Amino acid sequence: MSDLKMVVWNMEWMNDLFGPNDQPAQFRPNDEPTVHNKKATVKQRRDDLSGVLNEIDVDIVVVIEGPNRTSELQLFFDSDVNGTWKTYVQYSKGQSQNIGIAVRIDTNKFESTPFKYFDSNRIDSFDDFLLDTEGDKVQELHSFERKPLYVEIYPSNSTTFRVLGLHLKSKGIFDAYEWSKWWQISEGNRKKILAQASYIRTEFLDKYLTQDSTKDIPLIVCGDINDGPGLDASEKKIFGSAIERLMGSIWKPHLCLGNALFDSLDSRDKEELNFDKIQTTSYKDPIFINTWHKVWIDHVMYTKNLDNWVCGANIYKDVRSGNKIWEDYKHSSDHFPIHFTIKM
Repeated sequence: MSDLKMVVWNMEWMNDLFGPNDQPAQFRPNDEPTVHNKKATVKQRRDDLSGVLNEIDVDIVVVIEGPNRTSELQLFFDSDVNGTWKTYVQYSKGQSQNIGIAVRIDTNKFESTPFKYFDSNRIDSFDDFLLDTEGDKVQELHSFERKPLYVEIYPSNSTTFRVLGLHLKSKGIFDAYEWSKWWQISEGNRKKILAQASYIRTEFLDKYLTQDSTKDIPLIVCGDINDGPGLDASEKKIFGSAIERLMGSIWKPHLCLGNALFDSLDSRDKEELNFDKIQTTSYKDPIFINTWHKVWIDHVMYTKNLDNWVCGANIYKDVRSGNKIWEDYKHSSDHFPIHFTIKM
């Protein structure tokens, strides 16, 4: 089979592009400003999002912050993106940010049925759950605001693999607060995201990697984890990093996941744990004027039951014109796309 090219991208409030849910899928008027970015019209956002995807030219797209309905994501790919696509959106009740997938079907790289989805609303591992996040031996109730995307992909004449798309709880604080309040919110956010990561690891990943029915099926775990490696000041208080919890425990190395962006670093940066080259988004400091923070919170992880099957990960920052992505496609997203190759 031919190699598959895949992209994972937080496409920033795609739901802003579409009309009411009680009507058939349709775009909002072209000249209407989008709800979450008044400086951009619906048409500008459509053109910039599709412009990036058409440049990267991929076979599979995992969409973070997608629309509410599959029919809306299908409309976008049918109208604006080169090729013929089949799409699916994992709906989450009460959310206007959902996780979706699009697979290009006009290049003969997939079977006639290119993928099968598993509705994560019906999977116990993604139900509301109890977990002690306060260290007081009292379990707190947690939930997944955005249900994970879970699909099985069928490449032509090759190995089936699965994709788990995630968008975990945001830990960002975008308003100014009195310091004690800021710390309280910050710590609370991190407890929630750590709880979600811990539950996915113990109740889904560990079981997936050990049960006879799934342990030999390659799996990609990807998306906006809202966390990077190491412990920030708030995470030091709760002794936990969400991304490291997802990747696995050093005590069970056979169950650990690889990280494709870490793989892309040169040997010196790996040795020094220098992640400056793989920052995937940035945000403005709510307190210190003209200060921006660059962070690595979007990830592509993979099981190691095949050798070198996920490779060539790259953050799409430099576009065909030679400019930066935010110069040519300034209305696309506040996150960079991550693209990589699948070799089966």
